[in-house]
Amino acid sequence: LSVYFNNFINFVFKTVKKEPNMKKLIIAAGLLMTTSAYAQTEVLTGVTRGKDYGVVYSLPKTQIELEIKANKVKYTPGEFSKYADRYLRLNNVSTDPEVYWELASVKVKSVGVPNGDATYFVKLKDKTVAPLMELTEDGIVKSINVPYSQNSSAKKNTPTAPAGQVSANPRDFLTEEILMANSTAKMAELVAKEIYNIRESKNALLRGQADNMPSDGAQLKIMIDNLNLQEEAMTKMFSGIREKEEKTFTVRLTPDKEFSNEVAFRFSKKLGVVANNDLAGTPFYISLKDLKTVKIPQEDGKKKKDLEGIAYNVPGQALVTLTDGKKKLYEGELPVTQFGIIEYLAPVLFNKNSTIKVYFDPNTGGLLKVDREEG
Repeated sequence: LSVYFNNFINFVFKTVKKEPNMKKLIIAAGLLMTTSAYAQTEVLTGVTRGKDYGVVYSLPKTQIELEIKANKVKYTPGEFSKYADRYLRLNNVSTDPEVYWELASVKVKSVGVPNGDATYFVKLKDKTVAPLMELTEDGIVKSINVPYSQNSSAKKNTPTAPAGQVSANPRDFLTEEILMANSTAKMAELVAKEIYNIRESKNALLRGQADNMPSDGAQLKIMIDNLNLQEEAMTKMFSGIREKEEKTFTVRLTPDKEFSNEVAFRFSKKLGVVANNDLAGTPFYISLKDLKTVKIPQEDGKKKKDLEGIAYNVPGQALVTLTDGKKKLYEGELPVTQFGIIEYLAPVLFNKNSTIKVYFDPNTGGLLKVDREEG
């Protein structure tokens, strides 16, 4: 058995050296078992520390992620923009083209990234049950003794976004009288009258007072939709066209302690989202308060990494507030591992009498669920 084990280990590490880019780690903690144990254990890759065989995994630390959605707006003035107030009472219509940004939304959440100060080594021992251990692509512990699903790493097809509706050409609805007008001002006046006629026709249909009423609701809807299309197209000849392109910006902050009213990012109408030290933008402030939901024990002189067992996080809770200096854009509680502690699952749980299935939250490193299967 010893010779078989040594040959098996040499084969595994030769395979690993040929495939260094493997991202998923499913390891076995205890290969010195019977032949049936080998059949149940899948080893994709392993590492060594001295003469010990095992695997290195990490616990996550928290980063506060801000997902900022902003619209880049391209404004093109209408053909009759300077007559918008006179004929349609549309105020503040600019006659100059412009490109500017507008803030659409801000979402705040906590995300987990590998913590270099919380890295652990699982030693492969004999005379123990051989549990399967799954890690994320970043090496964060995800589960123990949970069957690995190949589908979880399969690429998902991204659905193609449907094409947007093409805007109608307003000139397709202009009458001969409008097109034959001898001046731009006269043409604008006649287009405005046509818009008012369309509005009157819609009101007559909705009130049931039209001369030629539709026979059913479906026909009425078609007629109303066509009139709305004409009105919208002609109105844009006065109000202009605004084309919006949505963009998403991501800002991440790593909290090591509480803070109040720190600049998270800045927003500029001309440039969009800019860095927090760029004075061209208006600042947005973030505050983080430790709610002290986890009691921090006193140090007992033992180093955390010297303790046995599987380490996991007990994250604390923090109150996160985001403002623009005047009003709140976000306020809510988020898990923050830096405000919590690290605990350990005792090695005695993983014995021959039962199989323990453990689920971790890869975002926080906290325990989600522990199941026992009697052997």
